[in-house]
Amino acid sequence: MFSFLIFSMLLNSMGAIILQLSEQVSYKGLGVLESFKDIPMAIVSLFCVNLIAKTGNKNALVFSLVFIVTSCITLPLVDAFWFFKIWLSVVGISFALAKISVFSIIKNNFADGQLSSAISSVDAAFMIGIFFVNIGFGTLLTSSYAEYWKFGFWVIALLSIITIIMLRSVKIEENQVSEIEKKPGEWKFFLSPKIVYFFIIVFFMVFVEQSFNSWLPSFFRNNLKMNSYFALQASAFLALFSFFGRLITSRLILRFHWFWFVIICICTVLFILALCQILISYFYDDFKFSLIFIIPLIGLFLAPLFPLYNSEIINKVPKEKTHLLVSLVVIFSSLGSSVGSLYMAIIFHKNISNFYPLFISIPLLIIFGLTIILNKTPIIYDRKQQE
Repeated sequence: MFSFLIFSMLLNSMGAIILQLSEQVSYKGLGVLESFKDIPMAIVSLFCVNLIAKTGNKNALVFSLVFIVTSCITLPLVDAFWFFKIWLSVVGISFALAKISVFSIIKNNFADGQLSSAISSVDAAFMIGIFFVNIGFGTLLTSSYAEYWKFGFWVIALLSIITIIMLRSVKIEENQVSEIEKKPGEWKFFLSPKIVYFFIIVFFMVFVEQSFNSWLPSFFRNNLKMNSYFALQASAFLALFSFFGRLITSRLILRFHWFWFVIICICTVLFILALCQILISYFYDDFKFSLIFIIPLIGLFLAPLFPLYNSEIINKVPKEKTHLLVSLVVIFSSLGSSVGSLYMAIIFHKNISNFYPLFISIPLLIIFGLTIILNKTPIIYDRKQQE
């Protein structure tokens, strides 16, 4: 949970970075910036599966945090835009290692409802990281030390060092083979319809989350005319509600079926987005400040979705395929993040961000339809091949 908190602060510092660099770099340039994190993340996640299996999940997690310590200490010392690209690449590679390791540890130690609860708890820590990074940078950017905002990453480096020390002293049971055997038809399992629908949902889920986490501060500043501090605080409260959403889910999922939970959450998010678009389009002057409180509520219902989809599929995948599954999840997440950021960059560049809620509703409607199909589709697993 602590490692996920650290990576969430890094991955979601993009909101602050975009705010700070938007006066120097165009929105098109900032939209491409995200791909320097996502493309290396996708590539490494595909080829590091055997490496993690050999070194062990805990060691891979420690290595990823060591990379973070080094890059975060260096970032404030290099005053150049190009170094943000290198830094984001290191963050992406490190997160790929960390996510595969953490999810594999969970798969090895939990099952069924307990697995869903564990994933929701870990993802709840991810949301708290978003809250902290927005509060922290929001406070720093409005203080007399605003020009030293990049030194805020030294705090994350310190937290990473503490986490490394904690991990080194903790014994984690590993149930991994020394190397993942490549068998004929190994990838056939991941081409079954249910898994394919799941990967498409992952793509659009991260697409939507990225549209909120990285671009909501810019929407608040450009369209609601809030300063940088309040724009980041509003985003922080989106993360806080997201934390509560995942925390509540980790308890309720033990009692309710995941499908109805997801459907209710998606419908609620669509309703809130529709309400926000109506207020922006027709009652902007009267309800401008109400939007500051309404939009963060989305986090309460949006946040439970991703861990619920993950736990539903991971529960049905054999342990020996978990590393490969999570690596593919990271790849589709990376693609969703990059495309989502480019999608939002174009919207802001074209000055049509007043339709921000409407544009986010489109991928959510796709997710809604795919969720119904996913629930009705059985997973196909070739037991004979496994034997």
